[in-house]
Amino acid sequence: MQLKLYNSLTGEKEIFKPILEGNVGMYVCGPTVYSNVHLGNVRTFLSFDFIYRTLMHLGYKVRYVRNITDAGHLTDDGNVDNDRFVKQTRLEKLEPMEIVQKYTVDFHKVLEMFNLLPPNIEPTATGHIVEQIELTQKLIDRGFAYESNGSVYFDVLEYNKRGLNYGELSKRNIEELFANTRDLDGQGEKKNPQDFALWKKASPAHIMRWNSPWGEGFPGWHLECTAMSTKYLGEKFDIHGGGMDLKFPHHECEIAQGKACNDIAPVNYWMHANMLTMNSQRMSKSTGNYILPMQLVTGENDFFEKSFHPSIVRFCFLQAHYRSVLDISNDAMIASEKGFIRLMEAVKVLNNITPDNGKQSEFNLQEWKNKCYDALNDDFNSPILIAHLFEAVKYIFALNDGKETISSEDLEDLKSTLNAFIYDVLGLQNIEENNNEKLDQTLKVLIELRNQARKSKNFDLSDQIRDKLLAEGIELKDGRDGTTYVLN
Repeated sequence: MQLKLYNSLTGEKEIFKPILEGNVGMYVCGPTVYSNVHLGNVRTFLSFDFIYRTLMHLGYKVRYVRNITDAGHLTDDGNVDNDRFVKQTRLEKLEPMEIVQKYTVDFHKVLEMFNLLPPNIEPTATGHIVEQIELTQKLIDRGFAYESNGSVYFDVLEYNKRGLNYGELSKRNIEELFANTRDLDGQGEKKNPQDFALWKKASPAHIMRWNSPWGEGFPGWHLECTAMSTKYLGEKFDIHGGGMDLKFPHHECEIAQGKACNDIAPVNYWMHANMLTMNSQRMSKSTGNYILPMQLVTGENDFFEKSFHPSIVRFCFLQAHYRSVLDISNDAMIASEKGFIRLMEAVKVLNNITPDNGKQSEFNLQEWKNKCYDALNDDFNSPILIAHLFEAVKYIFALNDGKETISSEDLEDLKSTLNAFIYDVLGLQNIEENNNEKLDQTLKVLIELRNQARKSKNFDLSDQIRDKLLAEGIELKDGRDGTTYVLN
């Protein structure tokens, strides 16, 4: 069975052939840590966590790199006031690196809650300023970039003149791009509207700034991923992933930077996770159709009738293929909870099954295993894998009712295979077994959120968290050494 994956660059499923046999280099674009991680981000990172787990289960040695964007970047209008880090520092009256630390911690807590494995390397943009400056200089030296008024831009027209193809990933026509783009970011500094910033001159109001050969400034958004991916995975590596929204311009620019610097395409397989919607509508703060991961887990929201354990949320997410739009709703979450409980009940029942070596079963275990692996090898098809797991669930309950039989050898094989798929590949957790530990972790997160609310003088939210927990029999006690809880 050969692994096939969908390559966004070619628009086709391709047989996966790693550069180095048995090894995989994978880079995934991480968060910009200026605010709480949202559910759409969780969906993307969870999708690549499943891909990471699957690759390892299939026997590959994976170097997984996922960055942290902790440097501010201007928006398209070039206005420093619209830099997300600048806005957040002013809003919360904190230093930029306090904002970075606060929301990096939040990001890690949320991903740990949903049982995502950490990447092998998690580099930060601010930790690789030197590499980004060197990369910018190399592009200037090779004639693919130019300095203008203290800023440096990538010359897209020059790139295409040399027979390269800006727009190959997003399938965009360069002439149309030039015709339909206004020069907002460069404000007259750029040769062409589609030229993108490699380095931006910092205005007096810009907080995050570094010295460079072109004056004080900060790196462009696209530059950091090229600098960090090539540093840790080489000039050419196997897989680059991210959300669908990053295909253009971010990943398009990464391809251009890589080719211009090193004369080779930087990535063999581009993979993109699709978006998350809620109640069939795009999640958006402006429309109010928006929920944070913790609000879904605690039930503190107006969209869902109850709280849902992180493992149930994870199970719900994995019931959609990573390339499909995933819509969550109250009904979908309730259905996922029922399915999850039945799956875990089957695991429990299986441990108490007595084998029968004298009778032949109608359930073909090897055929079932092959179907499960076919699903994994078919572009990481988690919903099909889950459907096959429920075929085994049906068989397990038939065993329990005495309607089916299983040999000792097959029983052990089924146990180990089912556990591997459920816990190692899908990354689900048995709620019963982890109840006390997970309760403690969840309460620590809630206490931290309450502390943050108090620091921000959001006393309504602070009191809500305390009162809701008390109603559930959990009393918070504030003392000199911090906040503890007592189960009543």
